[in-house]
Amino acid sequence: MQLRPFSLLIICVLHCLYFSATAQPTRVREDFDRNWTFNLGNVSRAEDASFNDASWRKLNLPHDWSIELPFDSTSPTGTGGGALRGGLGWYRKTFTLPATDKGKNIFIDFDGVYCNSEVFINGHSLGVRPNGYISFRYDLTPYLKFGNEKNVIAVKVDNSQQPNSRWYSGSGIYRNVWLVKTNSIYVDNWGTYINTPSVSSTRATVNITTTLSGTGGYCDVTTAILNKEGKAVAVQTQKNLHVGALQTTRQVFSLQTPVLWSIENPYLYKAVTKVISNGKTVDEYTTPFGIRSYQFDVDKGFFLNGKKVKIVGVCNHHDLGCLGTAINTRALERQLQIMKGMGINGIRTSHNPPAPELLDLCDKMGFIVMDEAFDMWKRSKSKYDYSNDFDEWYKKDLKDQILRDRNHPSVFIWSVGNEIQEQWAKEGDTAGTAYLREMQQIVRSLDDRPTVTANNEVRSMNRLLQSGINELVGYNYHHGDWPPDSVTQKWGRKPFIVTESVSALQTRGHYDMPSDSMRIWPQRWDLPVANANPDLTCSAYENCFTPWGSSHEATLKMFLKYESISGMYVWTGFDYIGEPTPYPWPARSSYFGIVDLAGFPKDAYYLYQSLFTTQNMLHLFPHWNWQPGQVVDMWAYYNNADEVELFINGKSQGVKRKTGDELHVMWRVTYEQGRVEAVSRKDGKVIASKTIKTAGAPAKIVLQADRSAIQANGKDLSFVTVKVVDKDGNLVPDAANNIQFTIAGAGVIAGVDNGSQTSMESFKASERKTFNGLCLAVVQSTGKPGSIKLQAKSAGLAPATIDIIAK
Repeated sequence: MQLRPFSLLIICVLHCLYFSATAQPTRVREDFDRNWTFNLGNVSRAEDASFNDASWRKLNLPHDWSIELPFDSTSPTGTGGGALRGGLGWYRKTFTLPATDKGKNIFIDFDGVYCNSEVFINGHSLGVRPNGYISFRYDLTPYLKFGNEKNVIAVKVDNSQQPNSRWYSGSGIYRNVWLVKTNSIYVDNWGTYINTPSVSSTRATVNITTTLSGTGGYCDVTTAILNKEGKAVAVQTQKNLHVGALQTTRQVFSLQTPVLWSIENPYLYKAVTKVISNGKTVDEYTTPFGIRSYQFDVDKGFFLNGKKVKIVGVCNHHDLGCLGTAINTRALERQLQIMKGMGINGIRTSHNPPAPELLDLCDKMGFIVMDEAFDMWKRSKSKYDYSNDFDEWYKKDLKDQILRDRNHPSVFIWSVGNEIQEQWAKEGDTAGTAYLREMQQIVRSLDDRPTVTANNEVRSMNRLLQSGINELVGYNYHHGDWPPDSVTQKWGRKPFIVTESVSALQTRGHYDMPSDSMRIWPQRWDLPVANANPDLTCSAYENCFTPWGSSHEATLKMFLKYESISGMYVWTGFDYIGEPTPYPWPARSSYFGIVDLAGFPKDAYYLYQSLFTTQNMLHLFPHWNWQPGQVVDMWAYYNNADEVELFINGKSQGVKRKTGDELHVMWRVTYEQGRVEAVSRKDGKVIASKTIKTAGAPAKIVLQADRSAIQANGKDLSFVTVKVVDKDGNLVPDAANNIQFTIAGAGVIAGVDNGSQTSMESFKASERKTFNGLCLAVVQSTGKPGSIKLQAKSAGLAPATIDIIAK
């Protein structure tokens, strides 16, 4: 739709008027992560401003102290918590404020502290927060000193009562901290709410509600909507508002020919709100947002902007492998890029509110997020978990989560509970229903997106589903109960989504044959593991899964069969620390991921890629290093082709075609040293090929960085894959060489890993054994520009060096 010249003139005038009012920054949001001190262990009077912390460790946040500790079979966290201890720690930071800040409001924002934190400023307690995943703010203003006088923030973090989680939680101030300065009238914390009740390709209604806070007086509020190029496409002003404590204003915009946010084009606008008092801009607050419409239909599934979309999602816990839970934007971005590469378009924040940076990235990259609040309510899952604080805190925590996250266009669903124990309440026990109704009312008072609970009880006795309170019906597992008639017969005509699925078990690069022999480990979830492998491995053939789950292929066949299934979130995208089902110690991290803990894809990755991406692909596995005469099952995943043919040393082993609902093809062949090759054809023409050669003895190291240039900001990362190859460059599939790293220049080694679920090596070291030929070194900027040189060496192997630039 073309804009008329007069309309263009009006927009240009508004643009000029809006930006002509821009003065010096009126709100300061300062990165407060640098120059803290830390002590692991309780210290008397550490909250006092006069306390001497000169002997404490100096560090920058975010920080997870548990990831630095050795794995310990006696840890009270158990292997479910990664066999890494918690404890109690103190953080302190000394800082000064210029005299010009006197009279301003000054706040400290914590994105997340695990857990049971108490914050002090100059000896005054500001409050406690038991929930380790929630973001919170404190007002420092009444207790601050200015000029040359020093201020001291002290934070006590108590993660000593264990177990309090069913997976690895990390410990400490593991998310970012911000110092925020405003004038006397300002937009409140998370003080804007943007929704788009009417959306089409020609016009969109954008409602912007702004909550102001302050000490009194009158002001005007001007909000401009800026497009991706930073140009104002609409401006409105509401005049003469009186601000006492809290004042809310609502502005309604009508945008012509909006660019809609979608998975393929995650287009973001910005709403820039200015508060003007006595002719001066006293505050400026920016809210990114997207314009999109969506619908969950009971018969047809999910629609985004009128287009049917199957949500193909994964569940992810919040640890970042060898980095622990210490949040890092680049590490999150890498995870999402790897997921995009396999065709994933959805993320479930299992099972708690995520770091804000994750949602920012999902907004920019185009993911459909299920934003989850709680893993338990009043009924506990472990002795010291959140159930102990639930009654006192759940309303506040849920409200804060919704306020913080509701402007993210990537967030489509609020999950208020995962496998909540109250779903099994006896008849007449209405406590769980009362909690759910209260939470639904909290969500509805703040936002209009649908809610769900993730239920692993799908019989008609489920008290939460019986209540009919949520807009969506959510199942964990039970894929035999997904047909639409089964769902609607139990719960009525409500849209259905698979909140959690699969729970397959795989060790990258390990294969148990025959590949069509299924292994369900443990035989029952409540009994010790039996008949499992003594080397604590699970097969990567897609033939090993838990008794409550199913294989990827069996699950996908059901998912693809019914269009009424709006989406599903696979357990899990990445391996994570803790929950090493099916094994006890010394296993210490999960087998569930489609990608291992180091970020290396398992073979199932390519199954999803064959189904949910459009580029020509062909994946052949396993490796080609076996005993002479051994019978080997060769599998292939492919797309866009009619057939695949397999060759061993140039001799055809036959052509295979997927028939019916098959998702892979297989040849059962006899091993002979040399070369195995697969080619896929479309209309008789080869469109893809894959060759695997028998690897010889380990001969050299190969280094491959995911990025050769990083930002010199002290936080950016380059992930360096380390391969052990033979003299001809073939990956040695069982190589277990110990690689020693040295680094020089403007970088440090932030972590090392190899994806093994049983390795007892430290994540914070300068060496690592390869696991099935691979390991990882994570290089981090020191904060100064310059070159970084990483060298890897190992006895008997030719060394390797790689250069990275920090700029």
